[in-house]
Amino acid sequence: MLFERRLIERHISDYGKCPVTGEQLSMDDIVPIKAGKIVKPRPMQAASIPGMLSIFQNEWDSLMLSNFALEQQLHTARQELSHALYQHDAACRVIARLKKERDEALSLLAQAERQMPIPSSTAITANASTLSNGKRAAEEEDLGHAGKKLRPGISGRIIEELTECNASLSQHRKKRQVPSTLAPVEDIERYTQLSSHPLHKTNKPGILSLDINYSKDVIATGGVDTSAVLFDRQSGQILSTLSGHSKKVTSLKFVNDGDVVLTCSSDKTVRIWQSSEEGNYACRQILKDHSAEVEDSSQSEGYTSAAFHPDGLILGTGTSDAVVKIWDVKTQVNVAKFPGHTGAVTAISFSENGYFLATAAADGVKLWDLRKLKNFRTFSPYDPDTPTNSVEFDHSGCYLALAGSDIRVYQVANVKSEWNCIKTFPDLSGTGKATSVKFGPDAKYLTVGSMDRNLRIFGLPSDDGPMES
Repeated sequence: MLFERRLIERHISDYGKCPVTGEQLSMDDIVPIKAGKIVKPRPMQAASIPGMLSIFQNEWDSLMLSNFALEQQLHTARQELSHALYQHDAACRVIARLKKERDEALSLLAQAERQMPIPSSTAITANASTLSNGKRAAEEEDLGHAGKKLRPGISGRIIEELTECNASLSQHRKKRQVPSTLAPVEDIERYTQLSSHPLHKTNKPGILSLDINYSKDVIATGGVDTSAVLFDRQSGQILSTLSGHSKKVTSLKFVNDGDVVLTCSSDKTVRIWQSSEEGNYACRQILKDHSAEVEDSSQSEGYTSAAFHPDGLILGTGTSDAVVKIWDVKTQVNVAKFPGHTGAVTAISFSENGYFLATAAADGVKLWDLRKLKNFRTFSPYDPDTPTNSVEFDHSGCYLALAGSDIRVYQVANVKSEWNCIKTFPDLSGTGKATSVKFGPDAKYLTVGSMDRNLRIFGLPSDDGPMES
């Protein structure tokens, strides 16, 4: 068989086969034929139309064979790619299963460490000296294996105290009636802004949390500027600024009738502040058990909010994967789960009647009946891009406030009746993000924190306290 040298060499280089028989063929198998440099006569086949058609047919057949070979190679490559993708998917599933088993093992280990008693010989040194700014001058910590602190679980004595407190609170709650001094709906409908107080720094504005000491009418705010501020509402003066955290203060709480303040921060610590006879607060303890920011977190499977039931033995927590979990404090066991939200659960509030739970997330506020463990009402006041950042029942359980791009107050009803929105306050900060809301005693006023540095107080103009400032 005769071939043009250039064409046959290219074919052998590409396929290594004879184009006619399909047998293996190499360059060494080619025998060059030298011809004289004479004008070649036109082949007989090219001298007629049938002959030319035959030449074209042969070229077409050669082209089809080449195309068939390319399709076979493409099919083989697709099979190899499909097999590789299957192996990758199987490997990902194995890795995910191993990570889940690892997390479960770490959780069990942490629970065992919490329940492990600390030997007296290695107990943490008490009475460590502290400075006024909250930093310890000397500190000794007991570390277990893997460098983790050994922490005992809830002791039997503490459980007994919790049970006694629960019995007292439950009995008192069942006998509680709506106080005659509670602000009526007609007053709340007339509420307006009474005052605005710039409590935090201008270079890092933003109030992330607040709480109220009802007995002393003192408001505490936690800010982006790493400090917490105690503000006397009656005098309109700052009582104390709690400085010591290195990052934003994400949550705070008055305890022990306001003599103690707890602050949580993104610096992974919780600080306990004790008041003195002079009215100043000093940091008495720094808790460093957390390995991540103590805040509303967007990390996977993180806890983003928490609140205790009025009776004290039930804890509600919200997670970043949109699930509300109910815990038995005595056994430290998860007893119920409430799915249904969209996005992280940003806030939780139990009603003082002990039956209702309000939770907030990106999709609004959901109300849960703790007796039947089901959702019975949902508020969606904002668009999908505007989350509800805070939700709060007043102490009487008669009103519910929520905060997002504005502040709204609802009148609490029963499961079957409608919960009416009785007042809507605009976000006067100009940021479009109210972050926290809290009722004052007897709902006589409403405090609001936003992403500017001002604490705002809403109430009747005739209420005691400073006016617009």
